[in-house]
Amino acid sequence: MNKILVIHGPNLNLLGQREQSVYGKTTLEEINNLLTKIAQENNVSLEIFQSNHEGEIVDKIGKVKLSNIQAILINPAAYTHTSIAIRDAVAAVDIPTVEVHLSNIYAREDFRHTSVIAPVCKGQISGFGVNSYILGLNATIQLLK
Repeated sequence: MNKILVIHGPNLNLLGQREQSVYGKTTLEEINNLLTKIAQENNVSLEIFQSNHEGEIVDKIGKVKLSNIQAILINPAAYTHTSIAIRDAVAAVDIPTVEVHLSNIYAREDFRHTSVIAPVCKGQISGFGVNSYILGLNATIQLLK
């Protein structure tokens, strides 16, 4: 069975509470439950991880091959625009990675228009709210077929 690592970056643990006009009312737990259901329907297993700490995310990515993970679905959140360390970790493990964002990062503040992670990913989906995660997971599953 294929295994996908889902990584949620900083402040995503506050979904449903923070800036609902930008991120919606859906909680992280609800997103995780939805992703788990889709994975089960597609005979894929998920390992789900959230951290507000860059180094923990880098460490998690660096251990994917030890965990028999074949792909990554990542919402790097604010680290999208700043973390060369996460970018380098994704490049180093060399497995299919899809970047997702609830909001359209290109329709927001100028500093959010650049993703340092996207160039080492197979693709990026943003701006569709919770559906960004659904589309991203489905894309990741297709990459493994």
